[in-house]
Amino acid sequence: MKVILLTDVKNQGKKGDIVTVSDAYARNVLFAKKQAVEATSKNLNDLKLQNAHEQKVAEENYENACKLAENLKDKLVKLTIRAGKDGKTFGSVSTKEISEACKDQFGIELDKKKMVLSEPIKTLGTYEVSVKLHPKVTGTLRVNVTSEE
Repeated sequence: MKVILLTDVKNQGKKGDIVTVSDAYARNVLFAKKQAVEATSKNLNDLKLQNAHEQKVAEENYENACKLAENLKDKLVKLTIRAGKDGKTFGSVSTKEISEACKDQFGIELDKKKMVLSEPIKTLGTYEVSVKLHPKVTGTLRVNVTSEE
């Protein structure tokens, strides 16, 4: 019997795959656990429409990430931190502070977990922080750290 998998099934295939299994396995396991549906013409058409919709949404997400990366290229996030005489800071700047400052200054919400910062910023100056906006798109955000006076 041909079935369309609704979830990933071990040793059978991934979600959306059309596989051939025995009638008993399909009825007693896959249909009972709602892991598959029979591959009728209606279900195949529904699968095709669902795949087209998912592809369209993925393309829109990719385009939005590209636009945001282009927009971030021109931005300079300004942060102030307490510093001593020699430019040594008290504490550090992490991705959380950068994310909050970006939201406050530009109204752009960036997930702090998507920012790539090898180590927290502990000195004054301008830094470039990579932001993973999409699996295929990485933007760069400039961060200027100055001291409170």
